[in-house]
Amino acid sequence: MEIVSLNTGKKKVYTFENRTIETAVVKTPVNGDVYLGKLGFSGDEQADLKLHGGPDKAVCFYPFEHYEYFDKKIKKLPLGAFGENLSVLNLPETSVCIGDIFQIGEAVIQISQPRQPCFKLSLIHNIFKMPRILQDTGFTGYYARVLTEGNININSKITLLEKHPENITIDFINKIYYHDTDNTEAMKKILKITEISDEVRYVLEKLSEKSE
Repeated sequence: MEIVSLNTGKKKVYTFENRTIETAVVKTPVNGDVYLGKLGFSGDEQADLKLHGGPDKAVCFYPFEHYEYFDKKIKKLPLGAFGENLSVLNLPETSVCIGDIFQIGEAVIQISQPRQPCFKLSLIHNIFKMPRILQDTGFTGYYARVLTEGNININSKITLLEKHPENITIDFINKIYYHDTDNTEAMKKILKITEISDEVRYVLEKLSEKSE
């Protein structure tokens, strides 16, 4: 497990034909120590605070291995292209679980929820239906909350401190979100995890109600 790139970004306004959007999804690599607080990295911003940011989305992770898929199938993308703060190696959605606790540099974080891809990624990278591609492949990335604040840099070691006993992976939740929305038993299993974010809990409760 290692950090390939540490990325932050500021809000900017972009114009696409007749559409104007404000976003901080474009992240660029940073060298040196960056302080990670309860609401995210110093120098990092979110444009829409209703959908992005907050304690449960303080850190956005994206598995570095997925860049190869885009390089081969679609087009080459720069590090930070998926809006992630940490591009990481050997931490895929299929193995990272809700409630897992990691130490990264001075900080301690806990995995809180999958990342739901934003439509702005399609506009920024000119890739048609990019969020749908990420949903279908399961290459969404994921978020974490901060338990202990501190500095992180690209050379910071990633250490698993605690594996959650329920072993509910990000990939498992993605499959329920996007492909198996009638699986109420799986939803109940996920909802039993107290470490799940409020956002995911709300979505799954609504899906569960529709399925009953």
